[in-house]
Amino acid sequence: MANIRLTKQFNFEMAHALLGYDGPCKNIHGHSYELFVTVIGEPIASKDSPKKGMVIDFKDLKALVKGQIINEFDHALVISHHTAQAHINELKKNYEKVIVTPYQPTTENYLIDFVNRIREKLPRGVKLHSLKIRETVTSYAEWFADDNE
Repeated sequence: MANIRLTKQFNFEMAHALLGYDGPCKNIHGHSYELFVTVIGEPIASKDSPKKGMVIDFKDLKALVKGQIINEFDHALVISHHTAQAHINELKKNYEKVIVTPYQPTTENYLIDFVNRIREKLPRGVKLHSLKIRETVTSYAEWFADDNE
């Protein structure tokens, strides 16, 4: 058999602020994110499997990514844990989905976080190949497994 790559695209809305940044992104602002999740593996060969011929059912990949990332981050405000506690408390008092991360909420750091959330949940024989997050129409960041071995 041959290794095949599958990619599933996800779209979500999210706001963030970059604490201590020296530009306008230090303010709370939002983006329409596009997340591309690419996995790699051999298609299932078992004659008895209802998933015969699939690396992973797109439905299963969708459920995994939605459960690990989209449901939490969609329409959330993401801020660093270094933000003043009084500010965090005020935001949480006034808004429903405030996520406090142990990292500066940049696209690069989202990639690292999302890789860890997805990789550990994939079925045996399916590996995370790459992630791509498009933050704006003209800007994106990518993570590749081969670059991180």
